[in-house]
Amino acid sequence: MPVAAQSDWVGDKRPMMGTEVTVYLWSDDADKGQALVEEIFQEVARIDRLMSTYKDGSEISEINRSAANSPLVVGQELLHLIRRSLDISVLTQGAFDITYDSVGQHYDFRLNQRPDEATIQSELERTDYRLVELDDRAATIFFQREGVRINLGGIAKGYVVERGIDILRCKGVRNAIVTAGGDSRLLGDRRGRPWMVGIRDPRADGEVAISVPLEDEAISTSGDYERFFDEDGIRYHHIIRPGTGTPASGVHSATVFGPDAVLTDALSTSVFVMGVDKGLRLIATLPDYESIVIDAEGLVYYSDGLQRPDHASSQ
Repeated sequence: MPVAAQSDWVGDKRPMMGTEVTVYLWSDDADKGQALVEEIFQEVARIDRLMSTYKDGSEISEINRSAANSPLVVGQELLHLIRRSLDISVLTQGAFDITYDSVGQHYDFRLNQRPDEATIQSELERTDYRLVELDDRAATIFFQREGVRINLGGIAKGYVVERGIDILRCKGVRNAIVTAGGDSRLLGDRRGRPWMVGIRDPRADGEVAISVPLEDEAISTSGDYERFFDEDGIRYHHIIRPGTGTPASGVHSATVFGPDAVLTDALSTSVFVMGVDKGLRLIATLPDYESIVIDAEGLVYYSDGLQRPDHASSQ
């Protein structure tokens, strides 16, 4: 007789979406659990094919090519996520703006290249979420100005991990974590213990600045150490301030916790751009969401609903 597979933690990690995606879950049948892990990676690949600006055949690349010519019919999944992005732009008073890619496309962090001032000023005319028109009834998107580009990089990884957990929950999994870069979504606890999620020290590679116990929650961190290069003592990184077309300064990392990874992903970017004071004031208006911010001096700031650990440098 065949021997039943044993209950166990199963998982894997793979380079996807320009980062590392990890799936880790407890299954009563390890073989079935491994099949679920593979299903999540297939879902990540599907979403990447839909939303990657690096893939010419993606739906978002077609939008960037054609949406300024006439209203373009878009699939419901992408339409919904773009609508959420625009709503978050209103919430954050433009700190989160998917049209940042109009200028962001001119940064190449692998080749240490950045746009000159003339290019930035020109592209700022196309960097405004209000230039994006959605017609929910007709399921169309239209750009009011030629050259506008959108990029869901500030929200897509949160969407990926949320989708992964949704799938696992529907399959009866009760304990899991799905991570994509700086975004993680937790399902339940770690079988009787909380998940300990580390917030990276932004200036010590591989070191953890703060560990946070979490259960059944999302956590997203945006940092200036993810994609960057240094030039003449200035760090040029991928978190662009929409109003200036240049990398946001004053903060090394911003972490947001809450029930929805799509929103924590977007909010961590927003808090980073807004800075400590404005960012934490925004978080204070959102029930169920909290934040930890490490500023450019290395000081750690906590939103009002978080307990400050005794050993941390905090404000």
